[in-house]
Amino acid sequence: MDGFLIALAVSFGAVFVAELGDKSQLMALTFATRFRVLPVLTGITVAAAVTHLVSVAVGYGLGASLPTGWITLVAAVAFIGFGLWSLRGEQEDDDEPPRSGGGSAVVTVTVTFFLAELGDKTMLATIALGAQYNWVGVWLGSTAGMVAAGGLAIVVGRTLGKRLPDRVIGIGGALLFLAFGVWMLVEAVSELTGIGDWGAALDAIDHTVYGWAALVLGVLATGLGLWARNRAHRARGERRLDVARAPGSAAWWARVTFAVAAVLGFGAPLLVALDVLEPISVLARPGVAVVGAGLLLLGFAVLAIAMLQLGTVWKRSAAEAGAAAGGDPEPARRPVLATGGLYRRVRNPGLTGLIVGCGGMLCMAPTVLGVLAGVLILVAVQIQARGVYEPGLRSALGPEYDAYRSRTGRFLPRVRGHRRGAGEEDRTRVG
Repeated sequence: MDGFLIALAVSFGAVFVAELGDKSQLMALTFATRFRVLPVLTGITVAAAVTHLVSVAVGYGLGASLPTGWITLVAAVAFIGFGLWSLRGEQEDDDEPPRSGGGSAVVTVTVTFFLAELGDKTMLATIALGAQYNWVGVWLGSTAGMVAAGGLAIVVGRTLGKRLPDRVIGIGGALLFLAFGVWMLVEAVSELTGIGDWGAALDAIDHTVYGWAALVLGVLATGLGLWARNRAHRARGERRLDVARAPGSAAWWARVTFAVAAVLGFGAPLLVALDVLEPISVLARPGVAVVGAGLLLLGFAVLAIAMLQLGTVWKRSAAEAGAAAGGDPEPARRPVLATGGLYRRVRNPGLTGLIVGCGGMLCMAPTVLGVLAGVLILVAVQIQARGVYEPGLRSALGPEYDAYRSRTGRFLPRVRGHRRGAGEEDRTRVG
């Protein structure tokens, strides 16, 4: 009995501590924002019980020979597939009620956790513990430790689910699973190819490879942003800001500057990839390129989420305006103001994401031409915000926009807070 209790306590503590901040706990947090608590907890329990039973059953000798590299590769593909499936789900009708869980949720959570834990450090630790202590105690303790860590993440996930918009949660969760998939893919490739020192491998890569990587990632990210923008604008209907768009106007200069910046921005990595243009030596470092890739993906993800949120609000407000108009077309053409989601503290989060994404692309292939493109992006964004959005919204909405503007930042949250009046609504700025 003493051996059982010792095995139970040791395995519980070891697994619980190992799971804190691990991808499994982050997965539990993500699932908790999408499904009800019971299906998520059930899936975690089933997956943990099966995984750890396999661990203590095979023993340390056999466990060391498991093809963990291939298992991790399968898990990575599954995670990426789940992330893409989740993004696809977010494209469906915005009026569709969120999923509440059930049998499908249990299966999804169970399979995902099972694949994630196969070959993970927690499984290997359980194998080692099973070789030293009572196997029943190790099995029950390790399972309880993982469920406890998952339960802690579920509490955090449910709290976030009550405070964040459904669309932000859905897209954020999908992006998180894609990140897990890429993370596990890198681990699998490292194990299968024997590349243990990624820093040395990155140092050996020629700058032309970084140029091609920047170009490909830039094209993909821009495509994502344009898709989200077009999707949002289809829901806009007849809403337009009443601003001049003739040649020489602020809107015209913003479009021209954006176009020139795009040509230079994509031309710079292309010339680096073709070995026509040398990157700036002080910035041509593998670490800078990796950070740049992360910023590029993060920035354009923020841009896409901001545009999708605008599309949701445009669609909802168009339906409300149509129902209340009574034959008057003007309400359906009037811009709408709100401060929810990404727009709660920032008036132009999409433009902020664009700046970050372009900065990341510049870090991947740093050139003088790319720096010039970055400067033009900053100029175009300022013209678009100060000369197009703000005058148009102030003209259309008057004091309502002034009140919103006083408590938000143009591209970043204001340092000093602003207390909302009792009659102000919590909606998102569109127009």
